[in-house]
Amino acid sequence: MAETVLVTGGTGYVAGWCIVTLLERGYDVRTTVRSPAKGEAVREAVSTAVDPGERLTFAVADLMSDDGWADAVRGVDYVLHVASPLGDGDSSDPDALIRPAREGALRVLRAATTEGVQRVVMTSAANASSPASYAEEGVTDETLWTVDDPSLPAYRRSKTLAEKAAWDFMAAYDGPTQLTTVLPGGVFGPILSAANLGTVNIIARMVKGDMPGAPRIGLEVVDVRDLADLHVRAMTVPEAAGERFLGTGEFIWMRDIARVLKDGLGEAGGKISTRQLPDFLVRLASIRDKPLRAITMSLGRRNRHTTAKAQRVLGWTPRPAAETVLGCANSLLDRKVL
Repeated sequence: MAETVLVTGGTGYVAGWCIVTLLERGYDVRTTVRSPAKGEAVREAVSTAVDPGERLTFAVADLMSDDGWADAVRGVDYVLHVASPLGDGDSSDPDALIRPAREGALRVLRAATTEGVQRVVMTSAANASSPASYAEEGVTDETLWTVDDPSLPAYRRSKTLAEKAAWDFMAAYDGPTQLTTVLPGGVFGPILSAANLGTVNIIARMVKGDMPGAPRIGLEVVDVRDLADLHVRAMTVPEAAGERFLGTGEFIWMRDIARVLKDGLGEAGGKISTRQLPDFLVRLASIRDKPLRAITMSLGRRNRHTTAKAQRVLGWTPRPAAETVLGCANSLLDRKVL
């Protein structure tokens, strides 16, 4: 009999690929949605990559409510807690992100430990394991924890505080359920649907010509398919219990991403600008452009994360950034998102 995995937030970009990967590897999957109507959209998206048949089912649950979580975890073997609110860079109300991220993680853990599932794999972020200043040189690993500060972007704070709350919960728990966390970088790659594009919007804006140039920002690009694979490895490898794993990829400047896309897309990349935007222009534009506000502190960032632990313990290797961003752009073109 196949084991069953609960994936939270089934409408999300990463969650969708986790569902696909699990189904491809023979697991039954249950995923949470905030309303029954959203289940059909998830099934349709997943069906573009794999036939879910009767092996994909749904549970209605929300990060901000206790309702539904006991039923969601009943009878499952593992939980991939991927769901988390996304921000737009506006830090006027950081609790709008922090509260659902932190309280949602605790709701999932309480339900999972009550049911006695084998392991919960929680999606955090590399930003929860970063130095205070992005401009610092060097390579850091999972032993570093981001020091929370109100000046940090709300999304970064939400991921850090949610992960800390999860580990604090498990420190006080005495039972069979294990916790592992995965800390991804900038997630790109093929899409399953045009909904909830998340970070993929960066590639879409570049290809559409909506970006007059590239800000001086470096991204640790990880392919969404590799990230899904990392979650499943973290779920099944015995040595992964109680560990954090960085899931970042190759460090690449946004200007180099633009060049890869322009060279690789041919005529479809004709609107892409490879101009380097001066930092002062980015800061000036961020006054009116909310999404830019969260990235201005990343200008010139050179600190990187190492995935040596994931490679050593889990046997995980991410694909090159160029392959990922080109695959992402071609997927957007194929699905006529652009």
